[in-house]
Amino acid sequence: MDLWIKEMQNENAAMTYKVKETLHTEKTEYQHLAILDTYEFGRMLVLDGIVQTTIRDEFAYHEMITHVPLFTHENPKKVLVIGGGDGGTIREILKHKSVEKAVLCEIDDRVVELSKKYLPEISCGLSDPRVEVFIGDGIKYVQEHKNEFDVAIVDSTDPIGAAEGLFNVNFYKSLYDCLRADGIFTAQTESPFYSPQMVKKIFGDIESVFPVTKLYMGTVLTYPGVHWSFTMGSKKYDPERIDINNISELDTKYYYKDLHKACFVLPKYIKDLIMKK
Repeated sequence: MDLWIKEMQNENAAMTYKVKETLHTEKTEYQHLAILDTYEFGRMLVLDGIVQTTIRDEFAYHEMITHVPLFTHENPKKVLVIGGGDGGTIREILKHKSVEKAVLCEIDDRVVELSKKYLPEISCGLSDPRVEVFIGDGIKYVQEHKNEFDVAIVDSTDPIGAAEGLFNVNFYKSLYDCLRADGIFTAQTESPFYSPQMVKKIFGDIESVFPVTKLYMGTVLTYPGVHWSFTMGSKKYDPERIDINNISELDTKYYYKDLHKACFVLPKYIKDLIMKK
C-alpha cells in the first residue's frame, strides 16, 4: 500500500509526497510533530501537517534567511535565531568567521532533540561551542534582551498557533530594541502567491518600525508556491548598496555574491503588492 502525505496550500490546492517510512510521530506540548522519510525529498520535518524542512531542499531556505542579512551587516558578532529548532539556520550562521555567539531560542524542545536524532545534516551546528540553545518563548526573550544582537533571524513556522505572536508590530518594535544601533533582522514572510495580503501586511508592519525595509525572494521547492518571501528590517545598512566584492565564498549551494542583490529584484506583481498602500 502506498502512503502519501498531503499538505494543503489553500482550500483548493495541495502538495503530496510519497512516504517511504514514518520515523517518528508525537504530540508535543505545542504541536503535532512528525519525521518522515520520503522518496523525493528524503527525511522531512512536519509540524501540524505542514512541511518545515527536508534534507533535499533545506539549503535554499537556510542559506537565504541567513547569508543575506549577515553579509549585509558589516561585522556580525552576536546573532539571535527565533524558532529554527532544526538547526539549519544556526549551521549557516556559523560559517561566518566574525560570529562569536549564536543564540537559538526555540519554544519546543522536542523539535531540537528530534532534529538532532533524525536530521543530523541540518542540526550539526547545535553542538558548536559558540551556540547557546535556549528553550522558551521567543517573544519574551526578545523583550528581555535589549541592545544586544547585531542580527536577529525569525525562522518561524507559519503565523498560526505558537508562532502567531511573531508576526505583529509590537514584536517588531521589541526586535528593534533587541538589536544594536546598526542591527538587522530578517524573517520568513510566506508566499506572495498564496498569501498576498499576509505578505503585504507583514511588510507594512516591518516598514513602520525599521528605516530600511526590503523584501527578497528565494526558491524553496516544498513551500507553498515554491517562490518564497523574506523581509529584512535594518536600522542602518541597505542590502542593495553593499559592495558584493566583500562577500567571501562559503560552502553554499544556493547563495553566492552575485545573487545577493539579484534576490531583491522582484516580479512586478510582488513589487506592486508591497508598494500599494
